Amino acid sequence: MNTDKLSVRLETVAKYVPKDSRLADIGSDHAYLPSYLAKNGRISFGIAGEVAKGPFLSAEKNVMAEGLTKMISVRMGDGLEVIQPGDADCITIAGMGGSLIATILDNGKEKLTSVKRLVLQPNINAIAIRHWLVDNEWELIAEEIIEEDSKIYEILVAEKGDPLNPYRDIQVETGLLVGPFLLQRKEEAFKKKWALEKKNWKRIYDQLESAASSAETEEKKQEIMNKITLVEGVLDNEESEWS
Repeated sequence: MNTDKLSVRLETVAKYVPKDSRLADIGSDHAYLPSYLAKNGRISFGIAGEVAKGPFLSAEKNVMAEGLTKMISVRMGDGLEVIQPGDADCITIAGMGGSLIATILDNGKEKLTSVKRLVLQPNINAIAIRHWLVDNEWELIAEEIIEEDSKIYEILVAEKGDPLNPYRDIQVETGLLVGPFLLQRKEEAFKKKWALEKKNWKRIYDQLESAASSAETEEKKQEIMNKITLVEGVLDNEESEWS
């Protein structure tokens, strides 16, 4: 992967960045995404934000090597600290846990006033992002699920709007867990992901069954059982027994 050829994961993120956006890519690592978009005339301006010195220096080096210093500003800071209100109208955050992405958005809410679109790619726990979007009046408008190098990724796209709109015709709890748009399509990567999650939850449940009983243990068991039940419904009960 480089500034000419992105991974499938980042290519999927890139396609949801509106043309001529002022982009802020948070946790930009090598600045591949904003550099690729700038070189292909897809953005008018980009910010590559990094909190760690090593990736920051790498991003700076790559942007300079591509001759993009006038189009891309490489900035060091934690999350949305690297932008000011009005700097960007599209924000991408990719390659982190869903809880961390939700925290970054929450800590920088005042920076989102001019932002029209969020393109978010959590490695795990996308449910945390969906909850944040609902709580903060961002409407999920698109989702994708892909598999690359034996890893499954979800991409979530949101704009300001009615946060409950995607969940109107489904059980909200299920939609928040698995994704309302992904639930409609049930692609192979989707089925694979939730079959694996179900298997993992069953393993954890069995471990809790063997542990000393406590209020905390029973609560955790109930939480896992609820998730398993939801996912079994999603998978149309293709497996009547846990596997």
